[in-house]
Formats: sequence, C-alpha cells, structure tokens
Amino acid sequence: MARFLYILLVIVLFGVLIAIHEFGHFITAKLLGVKVNEFAIGMGPALWTRQRGETLYALRAFPVGGYCAMEGEDEDTGDPRAFSRQKGWKKIIILCAGSFMNFLLGLVIMVALALGVTQVSAPIISGFMDGFALEGESGLMVGDRLLEIDGHAIWLRSDAFLYLDRNDGVSGVDLVVERDGQRVVLDDFPMTRAIETEENGRMVKKFGITIGQMEELSLPGRLRYGFLQTVDFVRIVWVSLGDLVTGRVAVSQLSGVIGVVDVVSEMGEQAQDQAQSALAGVLDVLSMMALIAVNLAVMNMLPIPALDGGRIFFVLLNGLLFAVAKRRIPEKYEGYVHAGAFVVLLALMAVVALHDVWNIFA
Repeated sequence: MARFLYILLVIVLFGVLIAIHEFGHFITAKLLGVKVNEFAIGMGPALWTRQRGETLYALRAFPVGGYCAMEGEDEDTGDPRAFSRQKGWKKIIILCAGSFMNFLLGLVIMVALALGVTQVSAPIISGFMDGFALEGESGLMVGDRLLEIDGHAIWLRSDAFLYLDRNDGVSGVDLVVERDGQRVVLDDFPMTRAIETEENGRMVKKFGITIGQMEELSLPGRLRYGFLQTVDFVRIVWVSLGDLVTGRVAVSQLSGVIGVVDVVSEMGEQAQDQAQSALAGVLDVLSMMALIAVNLAVMNMLPIPALDGGRIFFVLLNGLLFAVAKRRIPEKYEGYVHAGAFVVLLALMAVVALHDVWNIFA
C-alpha cells in the first residue's frame, strides 16, 4: 500500500514538473505579447477545458507531458503576435523560461529541505587509514578542508567522493586544501589507491583518507547548503552526460519515466521502513524530484532539435545568417528538422520505457 501511495506521489510530482515548465513558457509569452492558443497539462483526451480570452486552458488524461501552444510557433501564420514574428531576444527568453522554472523548482525544494538541517558532514579530512604515508605539513593533515580535486571545486562531502572516484588512482591527484585559513596547493600529489579490507571482509580500493567532519549550520549556512546542493545537481547531470558520450556509462543504464517512478517510489518506501516515518520517505522523494527537475532543466537546454535548446540554436543560427547573408532558414525546413527529431526522441523514449518494464519484472 505504501509503495502504491509513493507511486501516486511521484506521478503527481511529475505533473508539477511539467506544469511548472510549461507555465514558464506561458507566462513569459503572455508578458512579451505573444499569443497563446492553448495551455495544457498532460497529453491525450481533455478531461477539463476552459476558454479564457484567446487561450484555451486544458487538463488532459495522461500525465506524461504538456504544452504551451503559441500562435505561429512552427510557421508564420501572418499574425503580428505570432511567436515566429518576434525578435530573437524575445524568443530566447520564452524558450529558456521553461528550464529556468524547473531549476527554480529544484532550488526551492532543496532550500526548503535544507532549512531543516542543523549540521552537515563537511569535506574535511577527519583521519587516515593505517599505513598512509603522506600525512604531515608537506602532505595532508587532519582538519584540512578540500577545496579542489583535479581542478574541480569541492563544495560538499559528496563532491570529494565523486572526483576521487573519477581519478584513476595511479597518476596522483591535484589537490587544493584550506589549512588554518590558508590555501595549500598539492599538485600531482602521489596519493594512490591501496587495497583495504572492510569489517565485512570485502576488499576495496581506497586512497587511505577519511573525509567528513560535522559542522553546525546557521540560517544563512542552511540557505547556502540548499543552493550548493542544487548547483551540484547541475554538475552531476553534466558529468553523467559526459560519461554517456565517452562510453563510461552504457546507454543500457538509461532510465525513463517508468524506471524513475519505480526507483523513486522504492527509495521513499525504504526510507520509511528504515526511519519508521512516512515523512522521511516523502522528504527523500522530494530530494530526488529536485534532482529530476534540475536534470530536466539542463537536458532541455541541450542544442538538440525538438528541445528548447535546439530551438534556441536555430534562433541564434538564423540571427547569424541574417547578419552575414541577409537570409534565414525557411521555417518549414526548420519545422521538418524539429518534427524528425521529435519522432526519434519518441522512439528512444519507447525503447527506454520497454527496458524499464523489463528491468522491473526481471
């Protein structure tokens, strides 16, 4: 029963993500004088509609999408208020607004969750394992705060684990730490992985340092912590995209809406079981939904046709072509590109959905 309730909660939250995204397009279009024919949440048959002025508002049956249908979005209809007739800067603002609202939602969730946090485990070295030979003033010391690892800023304890894990553990690590208020730079620090035996007998490779020291958070500190977590989500998405492109992560590891719903609902249920509290499960689900909101914001800004980032790319390309050759790409051809890419994306979503279903039942 609890699992079913978490699934319903995740579906509702997905609907909120979509509604927030489309509302970003809708409100900026209205503010900039662009005609909006329909603002819909969901796809498929309409469950509820209401006409207000020039805009039809609709709630549709399937909570897997939504849209803000602007006049002349894909072709010039002759209406002076059509999207296609607007200046480039207006188009870019409208197209960016959806992702901005998704990011803002993720930020609001994480800041709200952070308000309940009184202390966190900071990226501070708290100890060394037996045999660690690099301890001392010329190396690392207990109390050193990690500021950078291999050129990447370290804001949270999880950042330290992320970038140490990505180091090959052979060629050394570039570190910047804060010690007694001073920055200490340790380039090509010869810290390599060694095999350690955990209490359960499992053999693992570790660098030999223990990271994590509890710090009390003031109110400004909590706000900063929530903001840094949100910004960190953006970095995680970029790292994941890079891993996908380079082959470090297999395409088979992708998950779609079905897989995400299953994982998030299971995570909420497990959190409830461990903490004996439905609130703990809900908070974990909200944290994951903030990550998904930021993920959507970043992904939608990629310069891929059919996505807002792809449309922005064509706006900029048309601006460049007009400045150089006084020509623009015909709208019908741009429409063909977006339509073709949309079909490809739908096919990819279908394949990923089938993969999700297979994983769930397997």
